[in-house]
Amino acid sequence: MSRLNELREKQAKLVAEARERLDLITESTDEARAAELESAHDAAMAEHDRIEKLIEREEQLQRVEKRAQELRESRRPGREDGESRSDGDAPEYRHVFAKVVCGASPADLSSEERAVLLKGTTEFRTQTGGTATAGGYTVPTELLAEIDKAMKAHGPMYDGAVIRDITTAGGNPFKLPTVDDTDKSGAAHAEGVPLTDDGGQDVVFGQKSLDAFSFDTEFVKWSYELELDSVFNMEALLGELIGERLGRIANRQLTVGSGSNAPHGIVTASGLGHTSAATGAITFDDLLDLEHSVNAAYRKAPSVGYMFNDQTLKTLRKLKDNEGRYIWQQGDVKAGVPGTLNGHTYHINDDMADIAAGAKALLFGDLKKYWVRKVGSPVIGVLRERFWPDLGIAGLIRFDGELANSAAVKHLLIRTA
Repeated sequence: MSRLNELREKQAKLVAEARERLDLITESTDEARAAELESAHDAAMAEHDRIEKLIEREEQLQRVEKRAQELRESRRPGREDGESRSDGDAPEYRHVFAKVVCGASPADLSSEERAVLLKGTTEFRTQTGGTATAGGYTVPTELLAEIDKAMKAHGPMYDGAVIRDITTAGGNPFKLPTVDDTDKSGAAHAEGVPLTDDGGQDVVFGQKSLDAFSFDTEFVKWSYELELDSVFNMEALLGELIGERLGRIANRQLTVGSGSNAPHGIVTASGLGHTSAATGAITFDDLLDLEHSVNAAYRKAPSVGYMFNDQTLKTLRKLKDNEGRYIWQQGDVKAGVPGTLNGHTYHINDDMADIAAGAKALLFGDLKKYWVRKVGSPVIGVLRERFWPDLGIAGLIRFDGELANSAAVKHLLIRTA
């Protein structure tokens, strides 16, 4: 059995044990025993969460190791059996160029490497948007797939399966027409009475704008000695880490962005659904009130659900409904089926606030009503000449976000007093 399967099996066992301990707590359970069972439950779920992070790291390490192995294979001067390199195994320009920049003499290159260097390749350089001759960026497109994988692991707000996303080639303002006609209705008509025509029932349209805000990671530099000596391909490894940084800033801005020269984060843009009855705490009744603050037209959408951070999930796991049943229902860990909260899906977003006085700790509603505008693909830039003989890498991403209608997604505000 692989290490990943072992970890998932252990997770499933911990969840089952945690559920058994909570089930033992009844109205007749004395306070000391209840505290002991709750402590054991918390320890089991803390171990569950620790293993989840181990699984994420193991999966990431396997991806990096696979990538490093592929790059080592591509760098071999020939096949293991001594045959010449095929066209598919030809050296890449960027690797040959890096060797020369880092001090290798052209005489030390193989005939294939010299041919690749003489042929050249297209490099994309920029210093300002209107000056194509300045700067020194090169954009290795093979890193883009790694960026997408890394970004999805750091929050749900860039994931098209959770929100509604659209990708545009340019960054010009993208207008989103809106209309709210929910306060209008028909009226009784009396025979022979002319229809009113005073404009009081005209439809009022609105418009929201999805712009293109840029975020970068700054440069990360590494030495040419590390580039040549590391068992890992540093460009690929750092590219994945840069992708994770882009994922973090994207998720944070799309969650709590101010909307002023920045994306309008889903928490910031959401409407107030309900204020908790207790100070600094929530109850099952609070969740019911939050759900029903969202109109039934949105609640029946297939994309309706909750959003909160991992610490809030820990608290919600202990809540029971008015019949004494746990509102958090365990999914199938081995099959990858997620749990549900009061019958609804939920998404973990650690850029949301903890349960505390004055915090907007939970969201509920049709999450597909939140639009994310992506401008092209995230970009990784590798700069060789500027830091010679060392190298530098940085990431750049452009996006915006807006909630089409604040009635579609509501937040639970934790009472302050």
